Amino acid sequence: MGLTKEDVLQIVKEKGVKFIRLQFTDIVGQLKNVAITAEQLPKALDGELMFDGSSIEGFVRIEESDMYLRPDLDTFVIFPWRPHEGGVARLMCDVYNPDGTPFHGCPRCQLKKMINLAAKEGYTMNAGPEAEFFLFHTDSDGAPTLHTHDQGSYFDLAPTDLGENARRDMVLCLEEMGFEIEASHHEVAPGQHEIDFKYSDALTTADSLATFKFVVRAIAQRHGLHATFMPKPIAFINGSGMHTHLSLFKDGENAFHDPEAADGLSKICRQFIAGLLENAKGYTAVTNPLVNSYKRLVPGYEAPVYIAWSYRNRSPLVRVPARRGIGTRVELRSPDPSCNPYLAMAVMLRAGLDGVLRQLEPPGSVDINIYAMTEREKNDYGIERLPGNLYEAVRELDRSPVIKEALGEHIYKRFREARLKEWEDYKLQVHDWEVKQYLARF
Repeated sequence: MGLTKEDVLQIVKEKGVKFIRLQFTDIVGQLKNVAITAEQLPKALDGELMFDGSSIEGFVRIEESDMYLRPDLDTFVIFPWRPHEGGVARLMCDVYNPDGTPFHGCPRCQLKKMINLAAKEGYTMNAGPEAEFFLFHTDSDGAPTLHTHDQGSYFDLAPTDLGENARRDMVLCLEEMGFEIEASHHEVAPGQHEIDFKYSDALTTADSLATFKFVVRAIAQRHGLHATFMPKPIAFINGSGMHTHLSLFKDGENAFHDPEAADGLSKICRQFIAGLLENAKGYTAVTNPLVNSYKRLVPGYEAPVYIAWSYRNRSPLVRVPARRGIGTRVELRSPDPSCNPYLAMAVMLRAGLDGVLRQLEPPGSVDINIYAMTEREKNDYGIERLPGNLYEAVRELDRSPVIKEALGEHIYKRFREARLKEWEDYKLQVHDWEVKQYLARF
């Protein structure tokens, strides 16, 4: 799009925008805002707006707290659900040090490093995520509940799908903000929904994901509902995933497609798949960062557990959709929508690129249902499992130099500290299941 500072200021004036939210994510993926008025915008566009980085999860210590926000002008967009008089807009920002260098704890800056690493090899990664979410009712105080009157299932329509009105408004708002919505439908579980937007380059997709989650929650609230991207809010039904379609482009061509190959897949595609499989245990803590993430990654609920790939089978970690030509891509099925979108894109890109740089060869495709295999059959195929809980995932991250490089030293250390703290907090709790199981018996 190529907006200039003058373009942004002119739009703000013409559209009557009064407030601008300068947005960025902390290391664990929470979207943060520094709200300014239109009068402060010229200063912000010059990268002169300072904030206290010590108050942000995983950023810096209090003695080194001064940070600057540098807005990406091309991310300027007006929120369509806010009043036209005194409207509200947003800009996604990179975080910089006072000396003018990128802050090594900024997830967006770290993704840019991985993008530049791929660019040195001539590649650009495109990504198309499918972020699922649940819509629940709120109580009389506006707090979220786990209740839904919706008994819909996959691709159901109203009146069964009571979230359809909310989902329609989400789509309209997203389209007005420049999203190209490709699909919107009810998912498998009651109260579960999915809205898919068109793929783009990794940075644009990460920005879009951060905005997408913000918009979905805001519009749900206006309908008296609570939208959650928690991976598994209810036991014994499907959880919410974020299957992500990935492809590499080189010189404007899809590097994953080879019309001469029997299956239409290039060596680069196979190497990328091998990298995703080789590094899967290492990046799982990033793509599935919550204790709750591992309640989703269990057999029986369509979530991938096994490190394998297939052309058509949805039980392995990686699937290759049937389309060829410019649409040739691989689908990584393990990520969930609670992840930090910038760090998730960074580790997926770096993992796949590792396979390309080292010219790895993937194992044979597994085109039968892995869930139905015996342990011996899985062993014969050499199929391993993803980490079974957050602690195991962090330990695998510790053993992965490729994924640690993708995160950078600062983010790696702060990220693992935050995840291990969550694990320790979880271990100390007495859960409802334990009370129901043991209180009357022992």
